Amino acid sequence: MRALAIKEGAGELYRYRELLASLTWRDVRIRYKQSMLGIGWAVLMPLSMMLVFTFVFTRAIDARSVLNVDMPYALFAYTGLVPWTFFSMGLGGCVNSLVANRNLVTKVYFPREVFPLACIGSSLVDFFIASTVLAGLMAYFHYSGTWSCALHPAIMFVPIILCVQVAMMIGLGMLLAMANLFYRDVRQVFSVVIQLWMFVSAVVVPVPQDGSTLAKVIALNPLVPIINAYRDCILYGRVPNAAGFCYAAVMAAIFLVVGWVCFRRASFKFAECI
Repeated sequence: MRALAIKEGAGELYRYRELLASLTWRDVRIRYKQSMLGIGWAVLMPLSMMLVFTFVFTRAIDARSVLNVDMPYALFAYTGLVPWTFFSMGLGGCVNSLVANRNLVTKVYFPREVFPLACIGSSLVDFFIASTVLAGLMAYFHYSGTWSCALHPAIMFVPIILCVQVAMMIGLGMLLAMANLFYRDVRQVFSVVIQLWMFVSAVVVPVPQDGSTLAKVIALNPLVPIINAYRDCILYGRVPNAAGFCYAAVMAAIFLVVGWVCFRRASFKFAECI
C-alpha cells in the first residue's frame, strides 16, 4: 500500500515537473536577489566556515594530534562542509516551505510535495557550485606538494552517495515542513538542533574510533557514513565502507517512505491549518 502511494505520488509529481522546476528556480533567484555576491554565497558559506575551523583547530588550538587527519585539515573540513551545507540549507528551507507559500497552498491544487522538493533542488544548485572550489583546493594542495591527489574509479560512486543523501533530505524535509505547519515552534527548535547536529556528523571533526559509548552513539547518525563516503571516494580514492553506507541507505529509504506517506496523508489538512 505504501509503495503504491509513493508510486502514485511520484507519477503526479512528474506531471507537475515544470512547476517544480519553476519553483526551484524561483527559490534560487529569491535567495540571491539584490545580493552583491549573488551565487557566490554558495561558495563563500562553506569556504568561510572552513577557514574558521582551520584557524581554530590548527592555530588557536593545536588539536592536530587529536584530529588525527592524514591530509591538510582545510581539505578535510571543506569536503565535509559542502554536503553538510547542502543538508542544513535544504532542510532549513523545507521547514518553512508550506507556511511561506500559504497563498498557493490554499487556492490552487497541485502536489504539495513540490514545496520542500523545490527547496532541496535550489540547495542542490549551491552544492554543485561549491563543489567546484573543492576541485580547486585539491589541485592547490597537490601542486604545492602538501598532499598527493589522484583520480580513482571510486569517484564514480559519488552520484550514488548524493542520491542517498537527497532521499534522506526529501523524507526529513517533508516531515519538517508538515510539523512546522501544525506546530510553528518547530522552526525554532530546528535552528538549534541543526547547529548541534554538525558536530556529531564527522563534518569538521572525525568520529572517535575508541569504542566508547559516545563513539557508538555518534555512529548511529546516518549522516556520518554519508560524509565519510564523500571523503573516501573523493580524497582517498576508495569505495565507502559497505556496512556503514548500507546502514545510511536503509535509513534514507525509511525516512523517504515515512516522510512521503505521512505528508500525503496529512496534506488534506494543510489548507485549514495554514
